[in-house]
Amino acid sequence: MMAGSDGKTVAGGLARHIPVLARQAFDLLQPHDGGVYVDGTFGAGGHTRTLLDVSGTRVIAIDRDRNAVAGGFALVEQAAGRLTLAEDRFSNLDYVARGLGHEVVDGILLDLGVSSMQLDEPQRGFSFRSDGPLDMRMGGAGVSAADLVNAASDRDLASIIGTLGEERFARGVARAIVKARAEAPVTTTRQLADIVASVVRSHPGELHPATRTFQAVRMFVNDELGELARGLAAAERMLKAGGRLVVISFHSLEDRIVKTFLAERGRIRAGSRHLPETAQAAPSFSILTRKPLIADDDEVSRNPRSRSAKLRAAERTDAAPHADDVAHLLPRLPQLADVMRQR
Repeated sequence: MMAGSDGKTVAGGLARHIPVLARQAFDLLQPHDGGVYVDGTFGAGGHTRTLLDVSGTRVIAIDRDRNAVAGGFALVEQAAGRLTLAEDRFSNLDYVARGLGHEVVDGILLDLGVSSMQLDEPQRGFSFRSDGPLDMRMGGAGVSAADLVNAASDRDLASIIGTLGEERFARGVARAIVKARAEAPVTTTRQLADIVASVVRSHPGELHPATRTFQAVRMFVNDELGELARGLAAAERMLKAGGRLVVISFHSLEDRIVKTFLAERGRIRAGSRHLPETAQAAPSFSILTRKPLIADDDEVSRNPRSRSAKLRAAERTDAAPHADDVAHLLPRLPQLADVMRQR
């Protein structure tokens, strides 16, 4: 699904929410007249709007959520030829951009995680704040959260919840889920939240006890870390020399993947005097943020979601993309196909 239009007028209107670390992302991307930019996580379009505010820029915006794409049609019309919206995964950003006639682009922005729009729609099943079907699929297809929690073994559930949710009580939560589903399938967000709360205790002012489990299930169902690793490799292939990559993450595992990827792509690997000399890949990125940028107190007070955000950025060199795989960046987790065969 793709939307576009022809013309030259500047986009206008207000975004439905203020994107996190928007000023820092804009300053690092350095958008300019005639530049082509990819917003790999369109959401409500906040970052895309800031890019379109620069005269003469063109934006390719991608989102796997059909609702987000449909919600951006008005902005496409306002942008009058400077914005194209595509329903796809950002890991396919190179194929999307080339399909639109761009062999390289000037900048790529990835603002990771779940959007406030998705959290605010109970029927999407992302949040325990309102009861709804236990879905959590960003793209609406494939295995749902309910499918996962009703099929996975307690061992696999513990691995998923412990690794992706960093939940200390992952084993207890997994056992409680398996016990509950033996009596009746777990099909709603409230059911799952109540099961987790029976194991994980919290004090006033702390995170809801189900927060980490919901995060883990969502990330696993949507393969969010795999999507990130493949998206970074796609960005490396797509950016022109001097092009900028900006990634905003909200989870320690996401930030670790971005940090490791840029470190590997940004250094000259030393050879060993004990081994035959081999050709070393030249650095494909120059790192712009030695330490991640974080929101200041003012932004956190205005937008509490920004508290956990970390921004990393790098500039593409003229070296060829590295040929090595990115699978080593990912934590060891059960394979989705193997998990679902347990049903």
